[in-house]
Amino acid sequence: MGILQAAKPAIIVCTRDRAVATSFYRDTLGLSLAYEDSFASVFDFAGATLRISAVADFTPHDHTILGFQVPDVAASVRALRAKGVAFLIYPRLHQDELGIWTAPGGALYVAWFKDPDGNVLSVTNA
Repeated sequence: MGILQAAKPAIIVCTRDRAVATSFYRDTLGLSLAYEDSFASVFDFAGATLRISAVADFTPHDHTILGFQVPDVAASVRALRAKGVAFLIYPRLHQDELGIWTAPGGALYVAWFKDPDGNVLSVTNA
């Protein structure tokens, strides 16, 4: 077994405004806020820790930083849209009317959206 094979992951997402990001992850995405300290807002995330940490000069990346594996991508997209989440449309991908991309072979579905800081997140069935 590898050194970190059994380690529980701690996911860190950067933000410029921790209060706004905390509200989004808690109220919009529905994650359970475990606690806040002087360094981060900490969520219990499927048995792992998701830390939302303030970084004053943070610039988001253009790629997905966090994906949520869900049993029904379309239902998740509809529920998030009902909460005001806008899904990204990438011109080079053939996405359906909900913004869901179907990978070649038809078994993998992905839809992308951004958090308030512009971090790219996704919902997927894989």
